[in-house]
Amino acid sequence: MIRWLAMLSVLVAGCVPASTPVRSGRPMRIVSLDYCADQYVLKLVGRDRIAAVSPDAAAEFSYMRAAAQGVRQVRPQAEDVLLLKPDLIVRSYGGGPNAAALFARAGVPVLQLGYAADLASIRKVLVDTATGLGERAEGEAMAAAFDARLARLKRAATGRSALYVTPGGVTTGPGSIVDEMLRAGGLVNFQTAAGWGPLPLEQLAYARPDVVAAAFFDTRWNRPDPWSAAAHPVVGRALRGVPTAELPGAWTACGGWFVLDAVERLSRIAHPHPSGATRLPPSPNGRGKGEGGER
Repeated sequence: MIRWLAMLSVLVAGCVPASTPVRSGRPMRIVSLDYCADQYVLKLVGRDRIAAVSPDAAAEFSYMRAAAQGVRQVRPQAEDVLLLKPDLIVRSYGGGPNAAALFARAGVPVLQLGYAADLASIRKVLVDTATGLGERAEGEAMAAAFDARLARLKRAATGRSALYVTPGGVTTGPGSIVDEMLRAGGLVNFQTAAGWGPLPLEQLAYARPDVVAAAFFDTRWNRPDPWSAAAHPVVGRALRGVPTAELPGAWTACGGWFVLDAVERLSRIAHPHPSGATRLPPSPNGRGKGEGGER
């Protein structure tokens, strides 16, 4: 396989004009291998420097889906990617665990996105990725805006509890980025067990949260099924009539600057308007520079 990749990299060198511009080391033919990487490439890089994005870049769970319209798509397979003669490949998980090593052997640098385990990590990934794309100034400006927006959103805790719910009946407790998002919005996590797991049916049998944070219910690919804990009658009874913050999947599918859209919605429901209106509809698609979220 490695030998084949080396041969292919030589072959594709003659398939793309040698005059492909490269200015001061800035990558000019960028390929993104998965939709998490797509978000950063589409946000930070001009279309003239994007050779291709992943097939999921325009999917409903992609935050930058509007910006992906009309951009070439490529499967995260070595032969397809190398035929585009990229000068940089950006990935989170695309291409599998050996992708970085394989492309490096073919002579193509790979920018690996860091793992965003919390809000501070999101900021670091943003700056690091922007630097790797040759857009450090833009990344630092976005990071400063991220800090300012988060500072505005962080308000005094209300003591109101919130249960994070997905169609698959999964929730998460302390130690997760979702838990940090709930706290940043002024809420307390109803789920007390650390990590990810099924909805706490026993707890819901005798207690109920003040707020439901419902994520991914807007996506066709993540509908509840009869075997999901979300369909259990205990859950239905406990959550009936509870104010709900609907969080589109595109806001939380990847750890990016856009999670603040979700924090903003959580903050508004944690600190409701005096009118008493707390249930908020999902935001319309296509806001701003291709984002699906709010500002």
